[in-house]
Amino acid sequence: MAVNDGAVMKAWAKDQGTEGGLLKLYGDPGSEVTRALGLVLDHPGVMAVLGNPRCKRFSLLVVDGRVRVVNIAAAADDPSGDDRPEVALVDKMVADLEALAAEATQA
Repeated sequence: MAVNDGAVMKAWAKDQGTEGGLLKLYGDPGSEVTRALGLVLDHPGVMAVLGNPRCKRFSLLVVDGRVRVVNIAAAADDPSGDDRPEVALVDKMVADLEALAAEATQA
């Protein structure tokens, strides 16, 4: 998800080769979802470059409609999450999935 319109997201999906695959890219042009999740990126330094609020770099693990894990790459000293993107990338999500699976087998 990104604070972009559907046309931009469709072009981005095509460019990244995700069209028709498991990974879906969604636009949030009015930032409604971004605001609801508390993930608005509006730090003055970032705004000086991007011009308008964006969405923080994050990943969500949702199971049966319930948010189980939220990973946010932003930090006080790195509002855009550029220094530690791995906090929200696939390897972290795989580790989160493995942890949830282990938790489920112990229950």
